[in-house]
Amino acid sequence: MERAAPEGPGQEASVQSILVVEDSATMRSLIASTLEELGPGVKITEASSGFEALRLLPRGAFHLIVTDINMPDINGLELVSFVKKNPAYAAIPLIIVSTESSERDREKGIGLGADAYLVKPFEPEDLRGLARDLLHARGEA
Repeated sequence: MERAAPEGPGQEASVQSILVVEDSATMRSLIASTLEELGPGVKITEASSGFEALRLLPRGAFHLIVTDINMPDINGLELVSFVKKNPAYAAIPLIIVSTESSERDREKGIGLGADAYLVKPFEPEDLRGLARDLLHARGEA
């Protein structure tokens, strides 16, 4: 499912495309809504599993991936590992958003290549700030 932030005056010509991967429909909707508040020009694509995310990756040019860890079929850590090992996707920044809150979990996610790790429940502004920073850094590269 794709969602776009409402267009407004001064919208940038380039669209920032974000893939949200989360098996919980409620949490996926919350994350998507939070990221839409980044402003006009943000397009959200939602995937309900790691497998669905792998099907969507070749179909779009994503600027950011936000993924849960605990999902059926392909989990978030496997998704991070695949993305970072694949030259076509390795440059896409990744944020893990998970209930797994131990330092060991965080280190594993970052070690596999995630750029940030946010523990649920989270403050929406924390997620928006991380996304904004990663999108901005990628835009300068």
